[in-house]
Amino acid sequence: MAGLTPQLLLGAYASGIFPMAESRNDPDLYWIDPDMRGIVPLDRFHIPRRLRKTLRAAPYDIRCNADFLGTIRGCAEPQGARPETWINDEIERLYAALFEMGFAHSVECWRDDELVGGLYGVSLGGAFFGESMFTRARDASKIALCHLAARLRKGGYVLLDSQFLTDHLRQFGTIEIDRAEYKSRLADALKVNADFQPELSAAELDAFIQSTIQTS
Repeated sequence: MAGLTPQLLLGAYASGIFPMAESRNDPDLYWIDPDMRGIVPLDRFHIPRRLRKTLRAAPYDIRCNADFLGTIRGCAEPQGARPETWINDEIERLYAALFEMGFAHSVECWRDDELVGGLYGVSLGGAFFGESMFTRARDASKIALCHLAARLRKGGYVLLDSQFLTDHLRQFGTIEIDRAEYKSRLADALKVNADFQPELSAAELDAFIQSTIQTS
């Protein structure tokens, strides 16, 4: 896929497709349009009981957009059962450009001024497209996802796209829907005027956690 620009990439997301590389060292990108799509229902977000306690203990300093490129590179690292990654240099270049344009965001976990986990994704209208997450410390990626969901709810988002359904994401209430339903929900979400919220107070986080208990 040659000549891909940030503007073309945004158009692809708006039509329901996204790019991936075969591997970290493969220079080519391929369009992905899954038959089944993973989404995280923001109105039924689930936080496992042990993780709720960890969230309230606040083991990490949560920052948004402080080190976007560092977050992508963290996601590109081999991890555990994921020895290979789909994030290549072209992915880094394109999403860094989207970040500079205000269409991409990262949620990061820091400990002692060291980036130990996080995630990044793309924002369009009332849709947020989660791209990848990583962890170098216990529960860091899970905590980042909870903070993302809280910020999306606060900002008025209606769709959190996880691309695929994994066991890791299933514990948060992630479901699969078919392509037609996904594109219908996406069309509705793109009409919503949402705003990514980098800041979240302790009271707002606690209210979000309480709401997930009530809807579990």
